Amino acid sequence: MNKIMVLGTASGVGKSTVATALCRYYKNKGFKVAPFKAMNISLNSYVTEEGLEMGRAQVVQAEACEIKPMAYMNPVLLKPSGNNKTQVIVNGKVHCTMDAYKYKELNKELKKIVKETFDRFSKDYDVMILEGSGSCAEINLRETDIANMSMAKAADADVILVADIDRGGVFASVLGTLMLLSEYERKRVKGVIINKFRGNIDYFKDAMKQLEDIIKVPVLGVLPYFELDIEDEDSVTERIKNKNIIGLDIVIIRLPHMSNFTDFNNLERLKDVTVRYVDNVEDIDNPDLVIIPGTKNTINDLRYIKQNGIFDKIKSLEEKGTIIFGICGGYQMLGKYIYDLKGIEGEVTSEKGFQFLDIETVFNDEKRTKQVKGIIQGSCSIFKSCIGVEVTGYEIHNGVTNIRDEALVFINGENNEVLGAYNKEKNVLGTYLHGIFDKEDFLLKFINDIREAKGLKIIENEILDYRVYKLNQYNELAKLFEENINIERVIKYK
Repeated sequence: MNKIMVLGTASGVGKSTVATALCRYYKNKGFKVAPFKAMNISLNSYVTEEGLEMGRAQVVQAEACEIKPMAYMNPVLLKPSGNNKTQVIVNGKVHCTMDAYKYKELNKELKKIVKETFDRFSKDYDVMILEGSGSCAEINLRETDIANMSMAKAADADVILVADIDRGGVFASVLGTLMLLSEYERKRVKGVIINKFRGNIDYFKDAMKQLEDIIKVPVLGVLPYFELDIEDEDSVTERIKNKNIIGLDIVIIRLPHMSNFTDFNNLERLKDVTVRYVDNVEDIDNPDLVIIPGTKNTINDLRYIKQNGIFDKIKSLEEKGTIIFGICGGYQMLGKYIYDLKGIEGEVTSEKGFQFLDIETVFNDEKRTKQVKGIIQGSCSIFKSCIGVEVTGYEIHNGVTNIRDEALVFINGENNEVLGAYNKEKNVLGTYLHGIFDKEDFLLKFINDIREAKGLKIIENEILDYRVYKLNQYNELAKLFEENINIERVIKYK
């Protein structure tokens, strides 16, 4: 079995992308390959068929391998919350909520779990692609390291070091990283990949040779800067910068603890549609659709948008008839009140919502993680073509939402479970379903109903199936990787 670990000189250098490329590269060569990341720190998560929670980076990599995402691909997921609290997910289930400063006490237990999970899981595959976390050379974190060199040692994996040239200082970052590793750790590093290069790579070849001579480690190649549509691990990304408005204007409120921003990736693929992520009231303007996304800290984020004026702006837009759509935490905000009587989000408190929907939410101890499907029951009159359409997605939330008399059922799930509601005025909708826009049938009908109401030309059914589209992107990534990186220079299949 080949075990290849992708480590980085820093956060954001492209580890996830290189790991995804390797997954697809080996898959296309006929190997049975799977991803693994010991620990993710992210609010962007996914729920498996078994109802287990995992980081989305390994979901993307599993898709590139064309295998089902499984929670053991990401055995530890840390989800920062309010008041310096962090929720710890272990093998898909909530393990505990801890104070950030107490992580060291939990570390030994987590290391053992990670090792056992990897050993059990990896034996079924020809190639394992492991991904590190942040910088692999943080000497102050060496004792508690789970995801980087500690994992490489536990898995006995060869290491590929990734560095980002776009941010500058790439030579110093590579050399500095290697110098901070122990001699034993440096021996694991089989090659270096320079990522995000802009310009003519031919002019960089002498520099590559110079770097090789200094570090005594092969430079396997340079990946050019590219704009393939590969899902990002974190929400701090170039794709969520504000854009010029073309066609239908969709504003997504960029909450401080925004989670699962990947819910909107499919929206961004549509022609003549602009998706803008906004975190201040001046940039909202007069959109056709406002979406309030999920959040790890609903009450604090609700208070935040009240303080910065976004709350009042959304209220005024709703009065004018603008369509408001809430997902998960955003759905909870649309209701009458949110109660956290057990301090699930950090403190015992409650908060008045927008009052748009006749619902109330109470947080409880039990977290709901489940894949679900439902049927659009009735919705705002504008969405007449959506009625009867099947939707699918997944739920990740602690709150239990009580639907009151005046709230109308938006989505009816299996066993008559209410998965969303809308208001009497018929311009506000909410649901717990993450991934609701991933199915093309609902996506096109939803967007076209808005476009028709606005007098815009409808979008024909010309978008590629989302799964096929993503596989094409992974193939393009693997092709780019193979054209520019000589992985077989240092790693041959064993």
